[in-house]
Amino acid sequence: MKISFIKYEKDINKYNIPKLLGINVEEVKEPEDIDKKIDELKEQQYTTIVIPNELASFSEKLEKQYKYDSRINIIITPNKDKNNYN
Repeated sequence: MKISFIKYEKDINKYNIPKLLGINVEEVKEPEDIDKKIDELKEQQYTTIVIPNELASFSEKLEKQYKYDSRINIIITPNKDKNNYN
């Protein structure tokens, strides 16, 4: 099982714990690029992708495609700091 986190590059959270555990952490420059990044990770055979709620809201494929894809698990996490995307 390959796991990856996706974060917005301006997100103040550093994702140090996943990095210390050897989990891949990817960044997107623009929130609108979330679907492209998820597709890239799928091609690299990542089976679990964790993204914050704020970033998930930019995905157009989350409810229409990824939800029904049995090859991938998308985990949406709540964000503790509401000022991350300012």
